[in-house]
Amino acid sequence: MRTIQTHTRYVKWLSPEEMHNESQEWLSELRFMKDEHLFFEDLVKSYTLQLISPEKFSHNAEIIEAINKSRKKNGLLIKAIIVHINNLKIMVDGIDQIEEEEAYKKEHRRLTLENSDQLRKYRILKTQLFDIIKNIKKEEKHPLIDKE
Repeated sequence: MRTIQTHTRYVKWLSPEEMHNESQEWLSELRFMKDEHLFFEDLVKSYTLQLISPEKFSHNAEIIEAINKSRKKNGLLIKAIIVHINNLKIMVDGIDQIEEEEAYKKEHRRLTLENSDQLRKYRILKTQLFDIIKNIKKEEKHPLIDKE
């Protein structure tokens, strides 16, 4: 693997095997995230009443919408990466197809950025959701007592 600097960004030159391994790793991460999305949906269902309380509804509605968006994006990325993996043959077929090979590398770079962005946003979302649930659990454990 070689690394070069272009316009203050470093670009890795990956072999076809390295691109394949990286793509497989992405797919594994995204499939795990898909399972976690199902867990999040169950969690939201379990705490629906607390999540829709009037004083917290708008904030929690944003988180629930973000979970749905993340789940959809995750599904699209899985499909795109499967197609990308299946197209790897362009890189290893022994036939010089400069334009197709460059397009494959460009697509790999695009998917690298898109996958990285999805993972970053997903981690933030996961943290926010767990914070909300943690606060709900604390409130259940120590409910506020109305003092009149």
